[in-house]
Amino acid sequence: MDENRKIFSRIGFNYLALALIPILFQILLVNIIALWDVTLIRNTNIQTVLSSLTNYLLILPIFMYLMGKIESTPINKKNLSLKTTIEYFCIALTLMWIGNMIGLIITTIIGNTLTNDVINPIEQIIQNSSIYVNLLVISILAPIFEELFFRKLLIDRTIKYGAKLSIFLSALIFALFHGNLSQFFYAFLLGGFFAFVYIKTGKIIYSISLHAFVNFFGSVASIFFSTSLSNITQNINSANIGDIGIVATYLIILLFAWIVGLNAIFTKYDKVEINESKREIYLEKPIVTSLLNIGMILFIAYHIFRIVMTLKII
Repeated sequence: MDENRKIFSRIGFNYLALALIPILFQILLVNIIALWDVTLIRNTNIQTVLSSLTNYLLILPIFMYLMGKIESTPINKKNLSLKTTIEYFCIALTLMWIGNMIGLIITTIIGNTLTNDVINPIEQIIQNSSIYVNLLVISILAPIFEELFFRKLLIDRTIKYGAKLSIFLSALIFALFHGNLSQFFYAFLLGGFFAFVYIKTGKIIYSISLHAFVNFFGSVASIFFSTSLSNITQNINSANIGDIGIVATYLIILLFAWIVGLNAIFTKYDKVEINESKREIYLEKPIVTSLLNIGMILFIAYHIFRIVMTLKII
């Protein structure tokens, strides 16, 4: 195995560790909590907080140590104008919507074929957890840690092979890590876009902000929207002005994002040239080298297994 393939294999093993080690932490913490009060581990809010503790906080130093063994390349920093920043927010929201639609169509087809409901874990978390837990975990913690895991730590170590390969790997690993088809497609699109923004700016705060906005809009804001819409439909003749305002604001933001986002995607970014000036190493077969190695194969196989399990095929 050549040196470059060994590096990608190590990256694959590192991300496999990022998936498996938190499971061990969860088993340990669940057993400790159960000894104290077994009813606590049945609480959805506690489950969500526990998951974020093991998947983000506890694993972070271990993962940083593992990735720190791979040489990194700094990315030049650049600020975005306010206009471009707003445009990026609109693109992110549009990509989330497009990815959601693709995921919904595909999971619906598969569900009808298998006569099984395809699980969407994020919907279950949003619906069963309190709005404060959703705000903390989904809208704040997840964007910070996931951008560190799947953009900063990954791209800094793969940018030397070219921006396109870095973006593709960031998108693929991020999408697979979600472990279900419902989230795979929008995670792939958003992961690629967040990677593009990080490479373009060299500042992880931009992709964190975009990620936080998308998660907030898809979790906390969507809860307010759904609740207000339900209140309006149930009391259509005496609808509360507050509910009307929430629904109208949500729809206006969404419509504005679609118009600006779709226009940007089809007029500016359909032929975007990604700056490859940071490429230090040329790979004759980049996809083969980066994916067909033992570490990446095991990582991909594990997450495909997770996805298959959510389909209830086996």
